[in-house]
Amino acid sequence: MRKSEFEIKNKEIIEEILNSSEYATLALACDNKPYSVPVNFVHDGNVVYFHGAKKGKKKEFIVSNSYAAFSIALPYSLIQSYFSSNDELACPATQFFRSVCASGQIFIVEDYDEKVRALSLLMKKLQPEGKYKPLNQEVYTKMINATEVFRFNIENITGKLKVGQNLSQDRYEMVLDYLEKRAYNIDKETILSMKENR
Repeated sequence: MRKSEFEIKNKEIIEEILNSSEYATLALACDNKPYSVPVNFVHDGNVVYFHGAKKGKKKEFIVSNSYAAFSIALPYSLIQSYFSSNDELACPATQFFRSVCASGQIFIVEDYDEKVRALSLLMKKLQPEGKYKPLNQEVYTKMINATEVFRFNIENITGKLKVGQNLSQDRYEMVLDYLEKRAYNIDKETILSMKENR
């Protein structure tokens, strides 16, 4: 199976991965030096918002070079080699997963109302049950002004899903059998995804 056959073509699945991920790995570069850092984020249409300190390495890199990439990887089951083969070779061992990679440009949000909106979206994601005062209240003004908010404008986005689509029917059924017997919670999720994407 070619790698392109693992590509997620359904935008709703990409949206689901973005919305269910707690953090992404942000990749930056400055003067031919790479830097990557995990960030809490919220996805809103063709934009990703994240926040940080007014000073620090992350902001320095962004100011120097606003072009960046980010990635998310959510694991499905770890598949031992003997789950799909009886030849006692290491090669079939693999990790099932779903992932998203995006590239684009980062801008520092200067508009106070946009900062409030971005941080409100992030809070809604992190604490969907509410139980906090809305961020447009005056009590937050000092904290919001002291926080840097970044807007990542997505220019390109792709997704990958690997759940045994490339396996022969015999190997596919063998993996299913092992996962059903092992029965970890993640195995149950993996089985569901395998059947949905066969």
